[in-house]
Amino acid sequence: MSQPQLQRVAPDALSSPPTSARIPISKVDRYFQITARGSTGRREVVAGVTTFLAMVYSVFVVPGMLGQAGFDVGAVFVAVCLTAAFGSLLMGLWARLPIAVGCAISLTAFTAFGLVLGKGLTPAVALGAVFLMGLVFTAISITGLRSWILQNLPAGVAHGTGVGIGLFLLMIASSEVGLVVKNGGAGLPVALGHITAFPVVMSILGLAAIFGLEQRKVPGGILLVVIALSALGLAFDPKVHFTGVFALPQLSAPGHASLIGAMDVRGALSMAVLPSVLALVMTAVFDATGTIRAVAGQAGHVDERGTIHNGGKALTADSLSSIFSSLVGGAPAAAYIESGVGTAAGARTGLTAVVVGVLFLGLIFFSPLAGLVPSYATAPALMYVGLLMLGSVAHMNMDDKLDALAGLVCAVFILLSCNIVTGIMLGFCTLVIGRLLAGEWRKLNAGTVAIAVALAVFYAGGWAI
Repeated sequence: MSQPQLQRVAPDALSSPPTSARIPISKVDRYFQITARGSTGRREVVAGVTTFLAMVYSVFVVPGMLGQAGFDVGAVFVAVCLTAAFGSLLMGLWARLPIAVGCAISLTAFTAFGLVLGKGLTPAVALGAVFLMGLVFTAISITGLRSWILQNLPAGVAHGTGVGIGLFLLMIASSEVGLVVKNGGAGLPVALGHITAFPVVMSILGLAAIFGLEQRKVPGGILLVVIALSALGLAFDPKVHFTGVFALPQLSAPGHASLIGAMDVRGALSMAVLPSVLALVMTAVFDATGTIRAVAGQAGHVDERGTIHNGGKALTADSLSSIFSSLVGGAPAAAYIESGVGTAAGARTGLTAVVVGVLFLGLIFFSPLAGLVPSYATAPALMYVGLLMLGSVAHMNMDDKLDALAGLVCAVFILLSCNIVTGIMLGFCTLVIGRLLAGEWRKLNAGTVAIAVALAVFYAGGWAI
């Protein structure tokens, strides 16, 4: 089986409509190839709004975590919005893919609890570590090393990553609304939550509503469900409050210095911090790369050879966003798997990501309004996308049982470990060891073996996040 190749598709390769078409094509349509990809401007805008609503929770979660580590919460809120705007606009305008970028929740947790609270670093040194991570990450992307990693991703592990991320989304959404809760007693680690609780009931009804509207092909069905559930929350949920519409952004609070340009790169160059920088890089390489491939596949930007349209630009845009985030005082950035909500709503072009970026810019001034979207309003969308991504299992080649089983190992352990990189590591290692023991070493290539060894050493050394 040929290995997937990342290459740039000529800008005009898909931009010309059929010769029989007589409808004039606008410059925006031609640039983003909207008609050529079977979409419409309205659909792309609706998908962008839907993606924004699915990932807007990050502007509250990220400042909350970094706030516990001594960061100024108001300044971080602005930084998160600016990072999401920069990354999404770059992804949409340059790579022209419907993939939104924002501060990664997992990497934020590591920055706050691992670097600052765990290692005792100051926020400035932690931002310096994020800056170094962004530089190394960008170098890996520009030199093609990250593309090489993606090219050597076995088919089973590639499809398994999509399935695993789908399961991961289902777990995140179910846990967020209390449908699945941590089991504090003996037995399995999780248990059924309060099935009759308002957030759980709203989530289940919302998921069923999405099923019905999408089956009827109602335009913007997912967005309509998010809006309807938000309205119900405002009417019946005492935890949802209307606190206003407009608020001026705060770059720093009284007694706090601005986070803009505050990173301490020299302090991050110490031997005590550099292993953590490596951990950030390794996690971002596989986490974000797997996300880009999964969302691009959902949007039809991966061909039969596994080639991602404008894949190199997408990887570079993703890594540059972390550098920008460190400059404005935010956490490491990454492509958001919630972008799959947009592809489920019909997103096919970079215009969707541009809409997301513009909305995050506007959110800087309308932060009170964003709080009107409760978690159970976006949970059904995440569940729906997760279920759709499970369809990747159909692409696994069961004639090559070893490859397929390694992919399933990857998928299952992404869920069980709640870590995308852990699943990928186990998928690679079981594939390589299985091939060797089965006498199928000729089906392996040097790249796959090298990645498996690197990941195994990374985890054995205790550097994994």
